[in-house]
Formats: sequence, structure tokens, C-alpha cells
Amino acid sequence: MEIRQLKYFSKVAETLNFSEAARVLCVTQSTLSQQIKQLETELKTQLLTRSSHKVSLTEAGEMILPHVRQVIHESESCFERINDLNDLSEGSLSIGVTYSFSPILTETLLSFMKLYPKIRLNIFYKPMNELMGLLKDRTVDFVLAFKPSQHIDGVESHILFQNCLSVIVGNHHPLAAKKTITIPELGHYDLALPSKGLQARNAFDSVISPHDCLRVRIELNEVNILLKLIRQSMLVTVLAEATIHNETGVKAIPLDIPDNEMAGCVHTLKETYRKKSMQEFLRMLGESIAVKERQNAWI
Repeated sequence: MEIRQLKYFSKVAETLNFSEAARVLCVTQSTLSQQIKQLETELKTQLLTRSSHKVSLTEAGEMILPHVRQVIHESESCFERINDLNDLSEGSLSIGVTYSFSPILTETLLSFMKLYPKIRLNIFYKPMNELMGLLKDRTVDFVLAFKPSQHIDGVESHILFQNCLSVIVGNHHPLAAKKTITIPELGHYDLALPSKGLQARNAFDSVISPHDCLRVRIELNEVNILLKLIRQSMLVTVLAEATIHNETGVKAIPLDIPDNEMAGCVHTLKETYRKKSMQEFLRMLGESIAVKERQNAWI
């Protein structure tokens, strides 16, 4: 039994199509079919049922597939560890990032790329719940996001900095001169809010009551567009203060609510191998100006 054969079987099980699997694997369809037949012969059982129009897993195929994927993952981890010994001269690093965390990441991304030009970076911008799914599937090596309101099994969170939920307005907005803003004060202005499910929106929804009369005019899940609207209008939004790091034309005023903290965290799987590239990236992130500014603001 060879790792290559297991990878071939896993890809066919994923696509349920020999021609599509062969294309992705960059092999001929006949080679793919032959290797899987050899695997079935060695295991003395049929893993796939084939017809002219359909491929499906047999009972044995369904049973063995999770184990096959685990073996593939373990083999890839071996190669990653060996590559890590080569002074970070090759390899890849996959990072999950929430939209609000994006401004904190940019500085470290540019510095890391300059120091380690041969390490491929894969960045996934998605809502928190989707990123946690990618982390558990090992699609990403770690996630940068604010601390979730509830514990997530199998995931550990390390705090990088403390932050607060803030009202974001244009520099010339009447609220820009205030030190803090209450929920009732927001009721006097039209709001453009991040979509439900995003971390800042979840945090905001948790502190407002059904009796709060808020004029929500727009909801959207694209922070850059949201900030553009704030700059060019009298609209008001609510985001984590860190979201406007290095942004011009807007100001963050802390929301006057109890326990107004949003901890910026690195989320990783428990008891899993940490790539050297990951360790180095997180070291650089912790020493970045963006993170240091957030840390100093809470001292």
C-alpha cells in the first residue's frame, strides 16, 4: 500500500468522478484507475462501484475513507516537519482572518513575505464560525479573530491584545467630539451595521435590548465598503476599535457599556503540531506596531 494510492482513492471519493480526479491529480485516468485497483487487490475488497455514468463508495470504502484521510494528513505532516528544518526556505502557511482583524495583519504579512519569500501564504477572510470550521478541518493553520463568546471544543485561544467595541464615525460627524457614546445616543442617528454573524455585530447585538430604538439603514459584510460609507456620509457604525487601524477620515469612540472588551486572539487546535513558519509569523505579529499600539492602549 502506497501513500500515492491512498491519495488517489481519497480524491476519487471526494469528486466521485474519475476524470475530474485525474485532472486534479495531474495523472491519466487509466493510471488512476489502475492504482486504485491495485489498492483494492491488496486490501482484498472493493472500495468503489463504477458504472459508465456514476462512481460511488462501497460500504468498505465509506468505512476506510476517514482513516485514509488521517494517514494522508500524517504523511503530509512528516514532510512539513522536514521542510521546517530547512530554515524556512520553503513550505506554506494558511491563515484564517476575520474581516475586522484584517488591518492588524497587513504589516506582518508584508514583513514576513520580505523575510521568507519562498513560503507561500494562503489567507482566508471569512466570518468567525466559518474560520473555525476551516481550522478543525486543518485547512488553515491558525485563525486571527476576536475571542468568541462561547468556548469552542478542541480550540485554544491566546490573547494578543485587548480591544473595545466602538462607534465609528466620520471625522466631521457630531459624535466625533465625544469621549464615549451610549446606546440611547445612537438612536438619534442612521446606522450602517456589519451583517449578522460577524463578530462585531454579535457583540453589539448582545448588549442591546428590544426596547432600544435604533435606525438601522444598511447591513453589509464588507468592512472596506462600510468604512467608505461612514467617511462619505453621516451614517454611524459599530465595530471593534482595531478595525480602523491605519484608516483615515474616521474616528472610533468607545461604546459606553459594561465590560466593553473584545480580546484579539490567535486560535489554534489543541495538541497539534505548530509549523516553524507559524511560530515565526506569530512572533512577528506580536512584535508588530499594530499589536503593540493595541497593547499599550490598555496599559
